[in-house]
Amino acid sequence: MSTPPDPSEEPQRGPVLEPVRVLRPRRFDALAELMREIRQDAEGYEAITPERRADRAEEETQELPPLRAPGAHTGRGLRRAAVAAVVGAAALVGFGGALLLPGRGAAAPSAEPSRSAPSAPPAASAPAVDPDGPGTLREGDSGPEVVGLQQRLLRIPDVYRDGATDGRYDAVLAAAVARFQLWYGIRGDETGVYGDDTRRDLESRTSLDDG
Repeated sequence: MSTPPDPSEEPQRGPVLEPVRVLRPRRFDALAELMREIRQDAEGYEAITPERRADRAEEETQELPPLRAPGAHTGRGLRRAAVAAVVGAAALVGFGGALLLPGRGAAAPSAEPSRSAPSAPPAASAPAVDPDGPGTLREGDSGPEVVGLQQRLLRIPDVYRDGATDGRYDAVLAAAVARFQLWYGIRGDETGVYGDDTRRDLESRTSLDDG
């Protein structure tokens, strides 16, 4: 058999909960709110009337400084004109004095030649130095040194064959010297000139003491 329900265990009865309905503001409501704010801001500003504009224009207008009389600068102009006249007169006096005294300018150049020191005598020209050496022999020379040259060249085979020993530096002897320079590669002296380089080479190859 089933037991009867306990009256204390019966569910409590209360107000019934209804679903909440959410209302979204419409666009018209937002526009009305915006217009309301604009009106409130407009009421906060002060209305500008034509009289108020005129008062502001007078406040902003600056007073111009008073104009000076036309004759205020006359004193300065007279002073400047007087100074310019004095300077011009001084310049004219100086220029006229320079024109009236030409004698001093002409006397100064005339005195300069008398003060100049006497010119030194020209130095004696130094003797020309022979590029081939101090004891150089060339065509046209003569003497015992030319004889020694001829004797030494006779000791070199086929250089001065059947040459004379008369002490004259002629064209035949010059050709022999040139032949010797060519054969033995002597480059320091002119061709056909018996200079220092040719002399040293020829003396190292020959001697006048042996028969």
